[in-house]
Amino acid sequence: MDEFRYCKMEIFLPETHLGPLRDALLEVDAGHIGNYDACLSYSRVMGSWRPREGSVPYLGKVGQLCEEPELKVEVTCLRERVEETIAAIKRVHPYEEPVINVIPLYRTSF
Repeated sequence: MDEFRYCKMEIFLPETHLGPLRDALLEVDAGHIGNYDACLSYSRVMGSWRPREGSVPYLGKVGQLCEEPELKVEVTCLRERVEETIAAIKRVHPYEEPVINVIPLYRTSF
């Protein structure tokens, strides 16, 4: 398989943080597709986790199973800007351990 040029990022976070995340992604040019920028999609999901001893959770209590609504944000970025994009996301993300999945895209429509 040829080297991939783009990847998709999946980011899970509280709905209250969508605006700051969108701004951070725009600063590093994630979501730039042709003559458009700030391109992303999001959907509401239910998150579940249990903070363990030693954690400092944004939501929930240590040892208790938690469930809260959150957003799953999807955005494309250039492979060579992945580390920069992750750093930008972490600057505005409230979770101690943010979930940021980076998925190589073999083909895109752009």
